[in-house]
Amino acid sequence: MSDWKALNKAFAIKMFSREKMWIEKPSSNPELEGRLSAELGIDPVLAKLLVQRGIHSFQEAWAFFRPSLDNLHDPFLMKDMDKAVETLHRMIITGSKILVYGDYDVDGTTAVALVYSFIRTLTPNVDFYIPDRYDEGSGVSTKGIDWAAENGFSLMITLDCGIKASDKVSYAKSKGIATIICDHHLPDVTLPDAAAVLDPKRSDCFYPFDDLSGCGVGFKMVQAYSLKYGIPFEDLLPLLDLLVVSIASDLVSVTGENRILSAFGLKRLNENPRQGLLSIIDIAKLEPGHITIDDIVFKIGPRINAAGRIETGRLAVELLTASQESRASEIASKINEYNTERKAIDREMTKEALEKVASRDLLSHGNAIIVYDPQWNKGVVGIVASRLVEAYYKPTFVLTKSNGFVTGSARSVRGFDLYDAIESCSDLLENFGGHLYAAGLTLREENLPQFSARIDAYVQSHMTPDMTTPVIEIDSKLDFSQITPKFCRILKQFQPFGPGNNTPVFLTENVYDYGSCRKVGPAGQHLKLELIQEPEPDHLLRQISAIGFNMSDFFDHVKAGNPVDVCYSVVENFYRGNSTIQLRLKDMREHDDLI
Repeated sequence: MSDWKALNKAFAIKMFSREKMWIEKPSSNPELEGRLSAELGIDPVLAKLLVQRGIHSFQEAWAFFRPSLDNLHDPFLMKDMDKAVETLHRMIITGSKILVYGDYDVDGTTAVALVYSFIRTLTPNVDFYIPDRYDEGSGVSTKGIDWAAENGFSLMITLDCGIKASDKVSYAKSKGIATIICDHHLPDVTLPDAAAVLDPKRSDCFYPFDDLSGCGVGFKMVQAYSLKYGIPFEDLLPLLDLLVVSIASDLVSVTGENRILSAFGLKRLNENPRQGLLSIIDIAKLEPGHITIDDIVFKIGPRINAAGRIETGRLAVELLTASQESRASEIASKINEYNTERKAIDREMTKEALEKVASRDLLSHGNAIIVYDPQWNKGVVGIVASRLVEAYYKPTFVLTKSNGFVTGSARSVRGFDLYDAIESCSDLLENFGGHLYAAGLTLREENLPQFSARIDAYVQSHMTPDMTTPVIEIDSKLDFSQITPKFCRILKQFQPFGPGNNTPVFLTENVYDYGSCRKVGPAGQHLKLELIQEPEPDHLLRQISAIGFNMSDFFDHVKAGNPVDVCYSVVENFYRGNSTIQLRLKDMREHDDLI
């Protein structure tokens, strides 16, 4: 067995040997569930899912199942939108040069591609800029502003960044460059002195939905400009494939306005994607017409991200704005090579990081996991941090050195506010940013010991016992007999899934393998099963396929014919035009165990 296969198997055992807590969500309103079940003619389990999502009436259920672009909010409800549109229009009609500036991740590059594509239909005096991850870091850079000034740009539109760049915005202003900020991160108390600051998380902004992606904020500006200057909304529909890629990859909630935009973005992505995304769909061997949010998260997004991780995010924007099939295919192939290289680096760094933890080569006392290697690749530290959280289930920091500073990414566990933890050490940091469960930071190397000690102490004092065990939230119990074609057809209408509208997880007890249980995968780390449930009287025996990723440690128990309880999601697999229903297992345990 190769070193990587051995590591992969050890990693899987580490992940799944830990006991997980199964929590079944109770019925909050059984009477309402019963009424919706009767009015809609659906299984009571599906009615329970609707109530969990805040659906209280037939009309609300109809709106949920039939998202409409007519229900998008007026973009001028966002603070400073009138200023942004006025500034952009003035630059366009005067022939001023406009620079569209965004971060190198998926949200940033899709946002730049979207806004750049739109403005390019109105004026030729537009270009885009993506900072170099290794030379400039994330966000607005002095180098980028200097480049803009040297090339005669009068307006800079920042996307997925800029909300905390007060000094950079002032510097741009001193160079004669106005700035429109389109961001979705938490602002500081004092906002940058920009021509317009679009951010639904501003304390003085009362826009009805505050969880847009950075690309989503850019889209609202485009929508507002189109409303003001008579551009038909239909002309914006080709931009929605970019928007759904950003929403899925940036893990913002798939509720409210994002749900509508995601639904129509997926429709566009499946039916008529732009040339660059079509090239990625082809190279990732995805089934056209059946692409889901998961496909974006695990197949499309990582490839777009790979450009900025290995080479330059500018290449991603060139792909997403390419009009010629030959050019798009050429860039997609190059990006796919970068993704392959990224995975190799990821494997090696994960191996080294796991070895550091195993040998206690940590900068912390173990309340948090803090590992540091100045030779690690800056572009992959976030991925490695996520893998360590999966393995050890503790707030994790993976740090390296770049441009003379210690820099890295952090990931958290359920219920622990990582951003607050990092903010408590802000006096030791050069900069930081992020969200509840994911963040990035930069600091001087001499501050690293004190930072590590304070973070470790913060985690020790703020982690509660319920945060130390992985939790699987189960939406409902379900019998295999209920998984009918009609059930699956209606369940599909709950899509697109994502944060706030997670893929439902079901529990079925006392099931057996039908005798075909086998190990699959390069290291035999996965389980492929055909499960049956003991039928109730008058019920037919139902056999259903299942896959358990990284669950090979259950093989002997299941192969021996022992009953198990399983929690899982119901997925639809497409292969060569054929569709089959499969259970994707989240966890399993011996049937005699108690919940």
